[in-house]
Amino acid sequence: MINIGQSIREELERQERTVSWLARKLNCNRSLVYRILGKNSIDTGMLIRISRILKHDFFKEFVEDYEAEG
Repeated sequence: MINIGQSIREELERQERTVSWLARKLNCNRSLVYRILGKNSIDTGMLIRISRILKHDFFKEFVEDYEAEG
């Protein structure tokens, strides 16, 4: 099972972006972003927003994980 918070954190690091940067893009505070990064799952609406901001399809990771377990 994918840990979406960890996956988002890894993508942020890959893009050399900070939590503060993502918080600004999401129009929220850093503590909310840290909570998201600490979760195993998040709201799909929020995941869509983060996917668009980072230009990364996190949903594809779920599909690949699902197919690998199938």
